Amino acid sequence: MSQQKFAVFDIDGTLIRWQLYHAIVDELAKADHIPPATYDSIRKQRMAWKNRDHQESFKEYERVIVHAYEEALPTLDPETFDALAEKIAHKYREQVYTYTRDLIKTLKQDGYFLLAISGSHKELIDHVAPMYGFDDWIGSTYHRDKGAFTGEKYIAAHYKAEILHDLIKKHGLTTEESYGVGDSFSDSAFLELVDRPIAFNPNRELLDIAMKHNWKIVLERKNVVYELANISTTPTVTIL
Repeated sequence: MSQQKFAVFDIDGTLIRWQLYHAIVDELAKADHIPPATYDSIRKQRMAWKNRDHQESFKEYERVIVHAYEEALPTLDPETFDALAEKIAHKYREQVYTYTRDLIKTLKQDGYFLLAISGSHKELIDHVAPMYGFDDWIGSTYHRDKGAFTGEKYIAAHYKAEILHDLIKKHGLTTEESYGVGDSFSDSAFLELVDRPIAFNPNRELLDIAMKHNWKIVLERKNVVYELANISTTPTVTIL
């Protein structure tokens, strides 16, 4: 019996046009689960990124977001969080890139087993992945016990290669003609394991890796999709 081919996708910034993790923190702040002073620092870092103050502005913005969430975690009721996660997922799950949406649909029709590995909360991905026909998915988990968050966590973005290995073994999949699509450095861990890696709207770190390995690079801007393949010379890149 032949093994089934698969395709693996990141979610935030690859399928969904925004970061679900960031959106849930905004929602928590609006519901007064994050102190106003902390949320002010988030907004300042967000504007520093939007203004492109320096090359690391987006990473600093992400660090502030994660810190704010994890500081709020002990005060959160899991049921309240689940309701907010469902609200956010329903708000953003149709705000997707056409390239990845259509590729997912095509691969599903061609019999591919669809996987998603996301750094966002599993509770968010649980509302998004089934809508697009994913067969299995992994998101970050903040552990619970007796109706409360324990502080223990498993951040899927740190273990994407290991997760993919486990999913391949779990479902008896083959890497032959496999696809992988991601947009950031953490996705390079699983892109290196597939036959047909695609760097989609890549950040600078992933762009460098994609050019080094001659991976396909796809850019979607407004209503235009640009596909770059077999890059033999280094293009001019301006860091914003």
